[in-house]
Amino acid sequence: MRNGVVAITRDGNVAELNAEAARIFQIKRSSTIVGRHFSKVLAKHPDMVRVLHSAFELSHLPNRAELRLKTTGKVIGYTLSHVRDGHGRSIGVALFFKDLTKVEQLEERERLRDRLVALGEMAAAIAHEVKNPLAGIEVTAGLLKRHPSVTGSPDAQSQLNDIISEAKMANQIVHEALEFVRPIRLQVEHTAISDVLQNAVTLAETKVPRRAICLTVRVDEGLPPIQGDHHQLCQLFTNLLINAFEAMEGRGAVDVTAREGLPEEDLHGTSGDGHSTRTVVVEVADDGPGVPRELRDRIFNAFFTTKPQGSGLGLAIVRKVVDAHDGRIDIQTGAHGTRFRVTLPVSGANDWFVPKPGLPRSLTDD
Repeated sequence: MRNGVVAITRDGNVAELNAEAARIFQIKRSSTIVGRHFSKVLAKHPDMVRVLHSAFELSHLPNRAELRLKTTGKVIGYTLSHVRDGHGRSIGVALFFKDLTKVEQLEERERLRDRLVALGEMAAAIAHEVKNPLAGIEVTAGLLKRHPSVTGSPDAQSQLNDIISEAKMANQIVHEALEFVRPIRLQVEHTAISDVLQNAVTLAETKVPRRAICLTVRVDEGLPPIQGDHHQLCQLFTNLLINAFEAMEGRGAVDVTAREGLPEEDLHGTSGDGHSTRTVVVEVADDGPGVPRELRDRIFNAFFTTKPQGSGLGLAIVRKVVDAHDGRIDIQTGAHGTRFRVTLPVSGANDWFVPKPGLPRSLTDD
């Protein structure tokens, strides 16, 4: 894992900013950076600017601290050091840091995997006991609807319809819970994001009426296909669109964009060779009411929902599918809407097993 380095002089001017620092901070590296004040160079990262501003005021600087960059969602681990002259006087500060976002994602995946194992054991134990009674209730209510004593009673028919509807909904929640705790087995193929988004829009509109919502989909030309599971990716973006449609309550705008992102350090590049992989970034943005601050850390949790008829699995499944593709999902939300940003590698770990041109089939196939 490569280190980012930023060195600033006593008067706050940038003396050095290496390529890895430019990548993490998502700024264009050029000769004009050196000599500019760090607050202008890092203007998009006010949290980092505050850390550097305090560096000259502290006698003991942070060592192995962590910081989440609010503008990009990246997590960095950093160390600050004074740069001293031959007389021991501080003439500047050096910031050494690493992008820990991938490490944090791996740790979160392990935690999620542990939770799913426990949840799976519980779900498997109760599913049989719950599904059979639900099926019995649904069948019995259906038989009662056709009984001569109630066929002529609109009130009885309405109540029986409610019973059948509620039984089906409960059965669907049990089914979704069982599907959620099962490990995802990706059927990997070259997948065009434009096709995925087109299918996702169609599926979302069949599940939640769009009504007066204005939907815009923009996909950059020349976007590379990714190694992914078409069906799972469709489910991912269908769930995000359904979430947006439900938040809008029939009015407003939803904007979906797809573009090629900045190359990122390979999640599996443990050899330290500095290999980067191309990425595709898909954003689903709405101008709805946004997510309350106190709920933002919980929206990807399984079975957490604020909707009366929600199962609480929609965004949890989104997170699970993103993780299975070695991707990342970030959320920006406020009073004027919510934006989900999904970053997917063009080729993931599954690409290792794709036959390469020119290799004998005996080396790649059973």
